Amino acid sequence: MSKSIQILSTKKLSGEQKQALVKANIEVHEADFIQTQNKSFELKDLNENLIFTSQNAVHSVLSDPKSEQLKNKNVFCVGLKTKILLSESGFNVVAYTGYASDLAEIITLIYRSESFTFFSGNLRRETLPKALKDADVKLNEIQVYDTSLTPQKIKTAVDGILFFSPSGVESYLKDNTIKKEKCFCIGETTAEALDKITKNIIIADQPTVEDVIEDVIEEYK
Repeated sequence: MSKSIQILSTKKLSGEQKQALVKANIEVHEADFIQTQNKSFELKDLNENLIFTSQNAVHSVLSDPKSEQLKNKNVFCVGLKTKILLSESGFNVVAYTGYASDLAEIITLIYRSESFTFFSGNLRRETLPKALKDADVKLNEIQVYDTSLTPQKIKTAVDGILFFSPSGVESYLKDNTIKKEKCFCIGETTAEALDKITKNIIIADQPTVEDVIEDVIEEYK
């Protein structure tokens, strides 16, 4: 029997996600290289539209008893899973995209005269807020969760590494180096964080964990 491919996921996968890889004779090592935690915040001074760029922000806002009052507002978000979570929680999602830069484009082109409140994390990228501010779109921001890096040394040699955020890349590189390993990235922003480190990068067609896993299976079949 051929030797199984070894891959490292920089976040813990679900049983189903892991099973898909194991079935393809791929051995999975996993560790959470970042942690997120809800933080206390006040739901005040809200504008007419809401922006979410992650499921973490949605979960944090939903933990506030006053979140029911937000469900009459229009919501703009990044990520299909974020969109599904919002819709299933009773929010009215007007637009969603795979990337923050695309969402910024939609807002600045079509909804420029409206006002927005962005629910963010402490390590959020500048892409969206900068684009909206540059276009004079009225925007305020409420930080609702914290992301912290949890770097750790990986002693097992692996063939591929799965990355899901620029913060995950930063955390991994604190105690590890990338040599010949293939890097599978959930999206372009994550891949950009590896730009100066390696050219051995495969970017998922859609920014979902499942698409990253499909790429791994395809690459090693």
